[in-house]
Amino acid sequence: MSSEPVITAAGSATAAGGPAPGGSQPVRVAHLGGDRFDINIRGHLIRTDQPVGDGGEDTGPTPTELFIASLAGCIAFYARRYLDRHNLPTEGLAVDAEFHMGSRPARVASIEVRLTIPDGVTAERREALLAVASHCTVHNSLTSAPEISVAFTSDSGQPGDPGERLDDGAGIR
Repeated sequence: MSSEPVITAAGSATAAGGPAPGGSQPVRVAHLGGDRFDINIRGHLIRTDQPVGDGGEDTGPTPTELFIASLAGCIAFYARRYLDRHNLPTEGLAVDAEFHMGSRPARVASIEVRLTIPDGVTAERREALLAVASHCTVHNSLTSAPEISVAFTSDSGQPGDPGERLDDGAGIR
C-alpha cells in the first residue's frame, strides 16, 4: 500500500455542493498507470485503484467503493442538516453502509445503510429524520436514474459527434 495521500483539497472558487439544477459540473479522471486514476473535482483530488488481489496497488478505494461512500456521505450530510435545522444534537451521528455485488451485468446489487443517531433525538423526530436522509441527492439519483451518455472526445478534447457514442443496447450511453 502506498504512503502517498489519497484525498487532498486544493481549494475552489466555485460554490460547494455542485451545480444548480440544470447546470453542469466537470469531473476529470486521469490515468496514472496500472489501475490507478486521479479524479479532480473542483480542485479536490481523489485517487482510485484496485486491491492488490485484483491486480492493483491499493493506493485508494475502488470506484465502486466511492460510489457507496458517496451515498453514505450524502445521507450523513442530509441527516446532519436536519438535526441542525431542528436544534438537535449532531455529535455521534454516523452512517454505515454495506453493499453486495451482482453479476450479469456486474453491478452493485444491494446496499444497506444504517444511521447511528445522536443521543437526544426523540422518537417523534426519527421518522422525519429517516425520510429526509432517504431523499438525499445521491439516493434520489439512484431511484430516479439519470440519463448517462458515454462518448469519445475528438483530438481537440471536445466531445465527439453523436455517431461516436457508445451504446450497450440498454439505452445507456
